Formats: sequence, structure tokens, C-alpha cells
Amino acid sequence: MQQFPDLDLTSPAFKANPYPTFADLRHQDPLHQITLQSGRAAWLVTRYQDADTILRDERFVKNVGNAFTPEEIEQFPRALPQQASSFLSLHMLNMDPPSHTRLRSLINLSFTPRLVEQWRERIQEITDELLDAVESKGKMDLIDQFAFPLPMIVISEMLGVPSADRAKFRSWSNLIVEASGNPEAFRQAAGELMAFYQYLLELLESKRQSPANDLLSKLIQAEEQGDKLSQEELMAMVFLLIIAGHETTVNLISNGILALLEHPDQMRLLQEKPELIRTAIEEFLRYRGPLLLATQRWVREDLEFGGKSMKRGDHILVALSANNRDEEEFASPDKLDITRKENRHLAFGKGIHYCLGAPLARLEGQIAIGTLVRRLPHLRLSVAPEELTWRPGSLIMGLNTLPVTF
Repeated sequence: MQQFPDLDLTSPAFKANPYPTFADLRHQDPLHQITLQSGRAAWLVTRYQDADTILRDERFVKNVGNAFTPEEIEQFPRALPQQASSFLSLHMLNMDPPSHTRLRSLINLSFTPRLVEQWRERIQEITDELLDAVESKGKMDLIDQFAFPLPMIVISEMLGVPSADRAKFRSWSNLIVEASGNPEAFRQAAGELMAFYQYLLELLESKRQSPANDLLSKLIQAEEQGDKLSQEELMAMVFLLIIAGHETTVNLISNGILALLEHPDQMRLLQEKPELIRTAIEEFLRYRGPLLLATQRWVREDLEFGGKSMKRGDHILVALSANNRDEEEFASPDKLDITRKENRHLAFGKGIHYCLGAPLARLEGQIAIGTLVRRLPHLRLSVAPEELTWRPGSLIMGLNTLPVTF
């Protein structure tokens, strides 16, 4: 039996290639207890079938109030004042029914495949504009000049966020996702997060004064029509849509391109058969998806699961990067195959918390990567793969930069 010292899931070095460690865990201890930087113990779930069950099982809850008493919650360390921290916690990803059902229903209709499809022409237009700006230069940082601005422009236009504020959101978003799993990093970022909170207050007030035909204005109208959305819930919803609305797609695009650059045969195949872009996107989501872990869950009551005794309040970490490489579920899981047909990956989760933005992320990924490999057929890395560095934080799987030449 290999010994597993406490894993640092926030470490960029670990995230550069977590798959061998996850494979060993899956074989030897698929429900492995680790100690987080907060000092709290957590169960790391590395097997696909366990993850598939937990993501849909109501015994594993998202709302801490369903796993802890108010007195226990009061003892949780706080990095921000209560008022400001609410916008980081009162969103759908931290809710169970019926609150989750109510919150999700307010924006569900804005992200149906049919409505998202109406953005196809605009997404293509933004993609071409970004490539027009760099094509003659022969090189770019694919994240800074392409993978980040594309989804940020799209979600900003959908929500009605002023274009001049997009750079601020990148800074705030980086702070939040890179501090995930690291309480000290959150404490150090408290000043910036308070600035984010204040910005959201002012943005919502400006929308109240001058409503427009955008999602933020619609959410404010829902708030004003009754007790559908409290001010705190509205703030949390806007935070979630801005962060989740671009962060995962940035990493889907950049990780997908990196996978192609590391597998020239798959790059050539996609260039020769552009109709494979749909299965290619699903394979990128499986092979090196944008999230290392699913968002946190808690054990609601003492229970037995997978041969382990779990206690009320235990922390559950579903390791999506491990689950999507499970050889019990996927043939040749460490092989990139853009023609893969049976691909029931968990990159977007499962059950009632299945990613609301999945249709938008898929469409952006298909257009961005499909257009990139068509317009820049000689794309290649301008540094050695081992020189690439991964962003810290336990939640995301994303590069700091992706320098390419073409």
C-alpha cells in the first residue's frame, strides 16, 4: 500500500499532473480522508461511481445550515464581515431545495440551449475580432488575448456589465478562485473582496435607476416584484453569474488548446474534420476539465458510504479530474480521443446542481476552438510544456499563461 501524505490540492505543482496520484488513490483508497489547510478533515472522492452517486444524493448537502447547528456555524472562521461575506455564500451553489429550486428557476430560462443559441452569431463575431487583433503578430498569450476576453465579453453583455469594468472582474475573479481551499489567502484578499462587494452594490443601484434589456435588470425586477429574491440573494446571484459565467470557459478553451498542442495527431484530425468539434469539446472537458474539484458538499447525517463511516458535518470533495479518468468508466482514460462517443464525463456535475451555464460554455468552446484551429493552422507552443504553470486554488484547473506562436 502506497502511503498518501496530506495532499495539497491548491498546489500548482500538484495540479501540473495530478492524474497518477488520483489513479493510485482510486485503486487503493477511493474515499480518502485528507486534512485541508483550514485544519478540517475531508473525504476526497476519486472513483466515478461514488462521485456520480454523491452528486445526486440528498444526504450530501450544499447548505452548511443543513449539516451544522447555528452554534457550530458561528464558530466557523470568517475572512470578511458577515454582510460582505454573504455575497460569496448565498448563491445557488451553496443551497439545497427549496431555496435552490427557487433561485435557479429565476435564471433557468436565460440559459436554455434555445436561448443560448441566439448568441452564436455574436460569439463568432467576438471570436473573429479577437483573432483579427493578433493574427498579424504571429504570437500571443492565448489566455490573456483570447481565452479570457471571449467569455468575459459574452457574460458581460448578457448581464449588462459595463465594458470598462471587465479588467476589474478579472482581478477579483482570480483572487476568489485562486484562494479556494486556502483560508489565509482569503483573509489576505479581504480588502479587494470588500471592494468587489461595494462595486456590486453600486452596479445594482445603477441598474435600478436605469434598467435595460439585460439579465441584471430582469433579476432586479424579480426582486422588486415580491419575495422572490432578497438583496443578499441578488448580490450573490450576480457574483455567481459573473465568476462562473466566464472562469470555467476560460479554462475549457485554454486546456482544450493545450491538449491539442500536446497531441498533434488530434489537432490534425480536428482540422481535417471540423465537424468533430462537438465530441472534441466533450473530450476536452473529460481529459483536462476546467475544475479540479466540484464545489463543496457536507454530510447531512451520520452514514455509511463506500465502506466508510461518515459523520454529520464531514466535508466532501468530489475530485472531477480523478472521476473523469476512471478506467472503470472510460476506455483508455489517459488517452485524448476527440472521436470518443461514450463520454459521460462529470465536468458539469450531475443532478439538480448540473451546471446551468453548460449550453453557453459548450457553444463558446465549440466556436472558439473550432475557429482558432481553422484560422491559425500552424499554432504551436512557444515554450516547453513543462515551463507552463498552473494557477493555485483547489477548485480550478487552469494555466497562468499559454504562450503560442502561429
